[in-house]
Amino acid sequence: MTFPGFRAAGFQRSAMTFAIVVVLGVAASSTVFGQAKPKGSQVEQALIKLENDWNDASVKRDLVVLGRILADDYVFTDTDGVIWTKAQGLEMLKSGEDVVTSAVATDMKVRVYGSAAVVTGRNTVKEQVKGKDISGTYAYTDTWVNRSGSWVCVATHSSRLAHK
Repeated sequence: MTFPGFRAAGFQRSAMTFAIVVVLGVAASSTVFGQAKPKGSQVEQALIKLENDWNDASVKRDLVVLGRILADDYVFTDTDGVIWTKAQGLEMLKSGEDVVTSAVATDMKVRVYGSAAVVTGRNTVKEQVKGKDISGTYAYTDTWVNRSGSWVCVATHSSRLAHK
């Protein structure tokens, strides 16, 4: 048997408790979720800067900067599946077989996994390799590792995007 109003009083207490929980939850979430999202960690910013430095160094044919950015065991897989080493790539730039007149990276996304990271994006280039124009926009994936406190790229895969 229940007394008149017992359920109503119980419901009111439950409703009041629920309302307090909701209000506190909203207040807490607005503190957490309402804040501006940081523009990226220091590692993310450093890797984006390295990606841009890499493009600048390619245009300037700055082998010293490129030598610092690319790991000694770096490999590049091009759109045809051909694998190039760091030494081969630097030699082509040095000899003039590879001429980059413009390179701009966009849509970069950085994913950090401890001492490794993956950067994806698009690179629009004006470039000639052995006299052949390979200018266009490419989707790329760069794999970076932190070795002795410095980030170096160990691998790149690039795919040419179709003209739209």
